[in-house]
Amino acid sequence: MTSTDKATAASPALSDFLCFAVYSANLAFGKAYKPILEQLGLTYPQYITIVALWEEDNVTVGRLGEKLFLESNTLTPILKKLEAMSFLERHRDTVDERLVRIRLTRSGRSLREKQLEMCLSDATGLTPDGFAQLRKAIATLRDNLIQSTRAGE
Repeated sequence: MTSTDKATAASPALSDFLCFAVYSANLAFGKAYKPILEQLGLTYPQYITIVALWEEDNVTVGRLGEKLFLESNTLTPILKKLEAMSFLERHRDTVDERLVRIRLTRSGRSLREKQLEMCLSDATGLTPDGFAQLRKAIATLRDNLIQSTRAGE
């Protein structure tokens, strides 16, 4: 056996990486949501931004970024596009002008009524309990990874 063969035998396969399983599942979700979101004229990041604003409207860019786990340099282009589509408005906070607040427009709020069946739980093949357990486990995984990276800073 050559040294290259030994290194290859000791290296895990791509399918053994949890990070790849999560990444590829994310890509699969994107493909599953795409035809539904195209009918709304939105990308997935735009859609989750709107959903976050349905939950909590008139928030700062920073607060929205925290909720979506996005940095402002990633979130700002999404917000600009949604503003150009007339789904939201950005404005300076009246108390602290350094802050930018995001507020849904009537069109942005009405997307909730127009949204099509966005639940893909059946497509996952999971039972409702299995779906909830997996969602919770992935959220715990995410939170632990974030906490771990903050501890190293």
